[in-house]
Amino acid sequence: MSNLTGTGKAGLAAFGCLLLVGTFLGLSLILAKLADQAGAPRLTFLMVGIGGAGLILIGLSALARQPMPINRRTLEYGLVSGFLLAAPTSLGFLAVRHVGAGYLSMSFAFPVLFTWIIATVMRLERVRWLRLAGVALGLAGGLLLAAAKAGNVSASPGWALLVLAMPMMLAAGNVYRSLRWPANTSPLFLAGLMEIGAALMLVPCVLLLEQGRSGELLASRETTLLLWIEVAVFAVLYSFYFVLQKMAGPVYLSQIGTVAAVVGTLIAILALGEAPPPFLGLAVLLVAGGTLLFHRGARS
Repeated sequence: MSNLTGTGKAGLAAFGCLLLVGTFLGLSLILAKLADQAGAPRLTFLMVGIGGAGLILIGLSALARQPMPINRRTLEYGLVSGFLLAAPTSLGFLAVRHVGAGYLSMSFAFPVLFTWIIATVMRLERVRWLRLAGVALGLAGGLLLAAAKAGNVSASPGWALLVLAMPMMLAAGNVYRSLRWPANTSPLFLAGLMEIGAALMLVPCVLLLEQGRSGELLASRETTLLLWIEVAVFAVLYSFYFVLQKMAGPVYLSQIGTVAAVVGTLIAILALGEAPPPFLGLAVLLVAGGTLLFHRGARS
């Protein structure tokens, strides 16, 4: 797995890709929130959106005649990486009503730290103190933003404990995709496989919790439009997600959580008219400073 986040054009490309992926991740969360408010079943919306995007990416890979081997390794990769994406995502969708958005967003500040620890222990990442400082700054910004969102929400103890598993699953997914990346395979194809794997993993949850509600996705013009936009966003998001993973490695990729938290908050304020949380400016500065510091740390 390449790690080209040092100097020159490769470093700038990785940094730009990080901002793009983090922005689209934040946008996808805003769309999911709007769909929920419009009455769409949450897990069904997620399953159809991510599965549809996966089919688009595989179709684009075929049209571009990129390497698309179908074998035991790629099928394992799609199913396992799909599970490690679907499990924390669906848990978040279900938990938000029990623990509040602030507590949930706080959990997304930790994958970057856990990914760095796992990757360092497994020797996928050298100990670079400048990078560690960047991780710490980004984590502080994410936690500050999440704490400001949390307000006085009182989390249900059982759900609160379940939510703590989310950052560990996300970190495991970041490292797994690097360790098990199949050779001579298109990143676009692998992104599509992961998305289809995630959609398949969501089927039992949909059947158990939202059976017979799929028609609600097309029940109104608003939910239908939001679904199509979400499919497009997921297609762009995960195509560049895999490009970034291959280009820069799992730890660099894991910074998208804190970038998405800031971007999602800014979109909610500017486009949806939500009140800005306290200390937003400081949180943005911490996340931006941490990202730049981490980027510079590749040179040390």
